[in-house]
Amino acid sequence: MRYGAIDIGSNAVRLMVKEIREDADGLHSDKVAYTRIPIRLGSDVFGAGRIGPGKQAALTKAIQGFKSLLEAMEVVRYRACATSAMREAENGNQVVQAVRDATGVTIEIIKGGEEADLIFSNFSVSLLDRDRDYLYIDVGGGSTELTFIRRGERLASRSFRIGSVRLLKGKVSPEVWAGMASWCRQWMEEHGLQQVMAIGTGGNINQLSKLARGLRREPIPFDRLVSLCGEISEMTCTERMNRYGLKPNRADVIEPAGRIYLDAMSLVGAEFIEVPKVGLGDGMILQMHRDGCTA
Repeated sequence: MRYGAIDIGSNAVRLMVKEIREDADGLHSDKVAYTRIPIRLGSDVFGAGRIGPGKQAALTKAIQGFKSLLEAMEVVRYRACATSAMREAENGNQVVQAVRDATGVTIEIIKGGEEADLIFSNFSVSLLDRDRDYLYIDVGGGSTELTFIRRGERLASRSFRIGSVRLLKGKVSPEVWAGMASWCRQWMEEHGLQQVMAIGTGGNINQLSKLARGLRREPIPFDRLVSLCGEISEMTCTERMNRYGLKPNRADVIEPAGRIYLDAMSLVGAEFIEVPKVGLGDGMILQMHRDGCTA
């Protein structure tokens, strides 16, 4: 079965199409297509509190294009979900209605808890060690979702208003940072979590992983990530693009995103971070497949 996921984030809008199949060896997930458009809704929302006409027009065109691609690829089912920026935009519901009127695509504005649930669902099909304790860290443009995992089961999840675009615009308060630290300490102490391994998802950690370890698959040591993020922080965006081949819309947010991953790792004492390269879109598709199997 072929499924599609439209992920409308604070930094970019993404379309993922996957073929899901099951056989005697289990579930197999094959990527058919992936398209990313850096509309950056968060630059409007985290500054003015609403989505402006220009961003709305760009979003509408992107969704119309995605719908055509979904039809061309004969996708049997798809879902469109919007996260932090759309959640906070005072005109978010009006934008959703306008896009639906223009394209016929219904966008769901999902809460932070559901976003964390969908991201966590990827863990069940990963190859990670289920005997270890993990902190799952997903950093987006507007929010960061943290999930503590023990023996493959979720202990707790929470979404924090800390994201790469939000941080870039200076819109993360000290109280939010303190709240994330307090929440992590609480769960560490309550469950005696030790030797926690971090799992990182999101476009920025995927890029940092590529820069830190190339084609190798082993976890990234905390010290290596500190060193890499330090090098990046000393460069201008142009220097980052020239040296690392980054796109403009990645070159500016990769540094604040790196700080968020490092801060979260520090809070739990994680010495390594695993980067399985899955995210919200993967979780959306997996859920659609499971819902279809149980319908």
